[in-house]
Amino acid sequence: MSVTEDFVTQENVIFPPGDIYSDEPPLESSLHLQQLILLLKCLEWWWQDRQDFFAAGNLTIYYSPNQRKSENFRGPDFFVVLGIQRRPRKSWVVWQEDGKYPNVIVEVLSDSTATTDRDLKKQIYQDTFRTPEYFWFDPDTLEFAGFVLMAGKYQPIEANSQGWLWSQQLELYLGIYQRTLRFYTAEGELVTTPEETAQQEKERADQERERADREKERSDRLMAKLRELNIDPDTI
Repeated sequence: MSVTEDFVTQENVIFPPGDIYSDEPPLESSLHLQQLILLLKCLEWWWQDRQDFFAAGNLTIYYSPNQRKSENFRGPDFFVVLGIQRRPRKSWVVWQEDGKYPNVIVEVLSDSTATTDRDLKKQIYQDTFRTPEYFWFDPDTLEFAGFVLMAGKYQPIEANSQGWLWSQQLELYLGIYQRTLRFYTAEGELVTTPEETAQQEKERADQERERADREKERSDRLMAKLRELNIDPDTI
């Protein structure tokens, strides 16, 4: 074997399954981090009984046709792949996942990434990934847009009366709530986080307890009044 044949650069190595880690840069701001966590927590909580999807934030997608980690990779801020086993992954490696690309991608815009997200990434997601739905959201300006792949080209998704955009892939709306991008059900209900769900349940329990206390106070006053009238409440 010649020296040339024996010399193998990293670019020529085909990595074995499971050995490719994500290689994404730090997020732009705490707003970006909070937004990604919010989307991830809400969807995983809403789909807690499902085992047929993978959702991630700030994770590298490797899609080299030559199966090399050194070429053809992108890191969407948030993406969802459907029809796949739900399990932890170090990255999304297309050639290790039966050629599957994301069904939905959301990019969180910033001053340094907005142009790329609107142009280059949109082109890649349309022409290479063939991702059915692509959304972007700016947590500072609240710019929000969505696109659906039709006949190979992204077409804008029309907003409903609340300004929400329907995702057929997720069967949920995406809309702005308190300056954050959130999911809504087809019936218009906000998809809550586990913490919000627990708080709502606590508030309902508190309200039920207060209602029961008021009922007891009213009953006690009625019985006291009957006794004042020399009427035994137990005989009524």
